[in-house]
Amino acid sequence: MSAPVHTRTSLAADLRGLGIAAGDTVMAHAAFKKAGTVLGGPDALVDAILDAAGPGGTLLSYQDWEPGAEIWDGDGRVREEFRDHVPPYDPATARSAPYIGLLAATVGTRKGVLRSGNPGAAVAALGARAQEFTADHPLDYGYGEGSPLARLVAVGGKVLMVGAPLDTMTLLHHAEHLADLPGKRVIRMEYPLATPHGTEWRTVEEFDTCDPVVSAAPEDYFGTIVADYLATGASARGIVGDADGVVAEAAEIVPFAVAWMEERYGR
Repeated sequence: MSAPVHTRTSLAADLRGLGIAAGDTVMAHAAFKKAGTVLGGPDALVDAILDAAGPGGTLLSYQDWEPGAEIWDGDGRVREEFRDHVPPYDPATARSAPYIGLLAATVGTRKGVLRSGNPGAAVAALGARAQEFTADHPLDYGYGEGSPLARLVAVGGKVLMVGAPLDTMTLLHHAEHLADLPGKRVIRMEYPLATPHGTEWRTVEEFDTCDPVVSAAPEDYFGTIVADYLATGASARGIVGDADGVVAEAAEIVPFAVAWMEERYGR
């Protein structure tokens, strides 16, 4: 028996069944291959999310940024041998980091996409509120107040996981920022930024998002937080294509995660 072929229309129906509705702002994460055979490839999934959210909806995708090589030294400064060669970060032309996956790469290259100005915490957006979510992204502490993630919570947005590992939910970095935890790791990274006047070098300060923000937490603890949240029955679960789908309310999972972190690693 041949495998089912999923379409933009059938995927949109799956998403509506999970609770994606007209006017929603949706931050999407996907392991696209797990969705099965999709006519139109990852673009069909992007279109399906936009169809389910309607003309008043917005699709967000975490992007990060990598310039094609490891350019930083152990102190977060760009190595001298690369300073004259590394292309500056330009939101208009930047591409997502390869590890983020095919869905993010597809969103990031779609016609009309907007991207925020913080390289490491970059978010791309399509839809009605794209400008609102990508404008004025703070360079320092870009997962905290004033960030696209904070705005997602403020507007009652949703997080969609399509086959993606639970520990890849980027929104929990916002919870890390908010949580009162002693000894949170702070990192500083130097970035070249494209400006109308040429390249501007800027050192950005941020809570560490490459490793758990506190040393006591295990590497994959985001996955445990999301699993514990799902166990409360607070989110919607179902199938999108062939993949397991999860939809979580941003304004519910963030305070849950903050309380979870503070209970185990707080003061």
